[in-house]
Amino acid sequence: FTRSIVAVYSTCMLVVLLRVQLNIIGGYIYLDNAALGKNGTTPLAPPEVQQQYLSSIQHLLGDGLTELITIVKQAVHKVFGSISLKQTLSLLELEQKLKDIREVVEHKDSDQISSYSPLCHYLMPDEENPLASQACGLTERDIATIKLLNETRDMLESPDFSTVLSTCLNRGFSRLLDNMAEFFRPTEKDLSRNSSVNSLSSVSLPLAKIIPIINGQIHSVCSETPSHFVQDLLMMEQVKDFAANVYEAFSTPQQLEK
Repeated sequence: FTRSIVAVYSTCMLVVLLRVQLNIIGGYIYLDNAALGKNGTTPLAPPEVQQQYLSSIQHLLGDGLTELITIVKQAVHKVFGSISLKQTLSLLELEQKLKDIREVVEHKDSDQISSYSPLCHYLMPDEENPLASQACGLTERDIATIKLLNETRDMLESPDFSTVLSTCLNRGFSRLLDNMAEFFRPTEKDLSRNSSVNSLSSVSLPLAKIIPIINGQIHSVCSETPSHFVQDLLMMEQVKDFAANVYEAFSTPQQLEK
């Protein structure tokens, strides 16, 4: 359960974070190209800054992912820990259990009045140490990278980002359940016994049989490219609109000065 749920979370987070980063960089490159003709202008995002900035994705793939796995594992234990392997669950009950797990993982602390998603913590390192390893002295390149990282953090903490990430996660988890629904189809025998069978609630499987099914979902979420799961997220209107807004904000000099 932990593996497949983390796969959905990390894929959604990776897709949305990369869209934000690439559109911020795209905006800067546009401004740099527009300023090419002017003498003496230093580029806002030279290639080495772009590289250093984009490598910050390593946080999500490293420490961020490790922390996320720990939190999801705790949530899975909380929700499924007391359920016997023999106990049967219908697809609707399984959907509710996944919602309960998401509630634990995405829960905001009562003292957290901010509008941003608690998941932001896994996306980027804390503000205090964006380039802590280079504390011996920051070069101009480092300062430019830190500026980009801080702007990205502001974007991730916006209500719009929170909404887009939630929409992606809803799509991701409903796709996970759709894939599992194949295994919960009523058999001919079930149908002949009860013609008004509601396929979502009529078939129940013991937890022992559900575990290999959900474990197998990791392959559909993290499949070889092109991943249908990722394609699905990239084609969502909300993701496209948000990416376009980020690009517009960072390719307009007046906006950047703010």
